[in-house]
Amino acid sequence: MAQSVSVKICTGTACYVMGGANLLMLEECLPEHLKGRIEIEGTSCMGYCSLGEKGKAPFVMINDQLISEATLEKITEKIKTMLE
Repeated sequence: MAQSVSVKICTGTACYVMGGANLLMLEECLPEHLKGRIEIEGTSCMGYCSLGEKGKAPFVMINDQLISEATLEKITEKIKTMLE
């Protein structure tokens, strides 16, 4: 179980347009008991959209795990799994 989680949200053009902009509001959507244990950062293009086998935008890296077609719900569930 991780003590804290690093969340890197791709803000490259494809990810931003495909929903990455909304993902930047992640902290507002997290349950209170998780908020202090998450480090959220927007990052420039991670390059995964050009690698078709990695899935579709938007991409988010949670610690060392890549999430494709990321949604606030998918990210929140992964964080809960890592911290609880």
